[in-house]
Amino acid sequence: MEPIYEKTFSIRSYEVDPHGRVRPTALLNYLQEAAGDHARLLGVSVRDLMRHGLTWVLSRTRLTILGMATSRGELLMRTWPSSREGRFTCREFELTAADGRPIALATCSFAVLDLASRRPVDIDERLPSYPLQPRRAIDDRFATLPRLAEPETELSFRVGRGDLDMNCHVNNVVYAAWALETVPAEVAEGYCLADLEISYRAEALYGEQVLARCRVLEGEEQPAFLHQVVREGDGAELARLVTRWRECREMKGR
Repeated sequence: MEPIYEKTFSIRSYEVDPHGRVRPTALLNYLQEAAGDHARLLGVSVRDLMRHGLTWVLSRTRLTILGMATSRGELLMRTWPSSREGRFTCREFELTAADGRPIALATCSFAVLDLASRRPVDIDERLPSYPLQPRRAIDDRFATLPRLAEPETELSFRVGRGDLDMNCHVNNVVYAAWALETVPAEVAEGYCLADLEISYRAEALYGEQVLARCRVLEGEEQPAFLHQVVREGDGAELARLVTRWRECREMKGR
């Protein structure tokens, strides 16, 4: 029942981009893996909750990338739950290289969903207690992200079996992958992702067709984009995202 959990990740060759840098989606997968491991030790894993007709759902994610990491390197993840109040609990993450260089910070907000009603429940009423470390990795209040009204880019994707998680809906990392595909090539290839915000709004299921949309976010010094993922059939909004980019040489630890 330790409040802070540590886990080491070895960066695999299939987790890096053509420049040899670890992909943002790999970092998001590390967050998911470490959170799941710690939840299991705390007795509140997805499998633990499913025995009571409940499951975890991710509401918000904020990932800030501070430094470079490359193939075959090792990363140390530290994660801890920082709060739980009402229907939401926050979990924090710090990711460092083997030499202690900061690589990334992240914070996530989770809710617990009743599988029968598909509605969130009060966490203190339905989950056992576990220790909290009341320190935020990123002091984010999770303000509502702006809605994308007029996209400049739009790509279509079909939800495949490989996109699904244990809840049989699209895994949270897949939304980020879809959104990143819509970034203009000159930015995706010439810059590094510095900051990613995701607001999850509805679930997508196997076989559905989704649209990933993107437009430039005005008023930013460096390239920034507003993203939206919607279900093609009924136009339901599935996720909102914001990505901010910087020149790779400005990243710490290059």
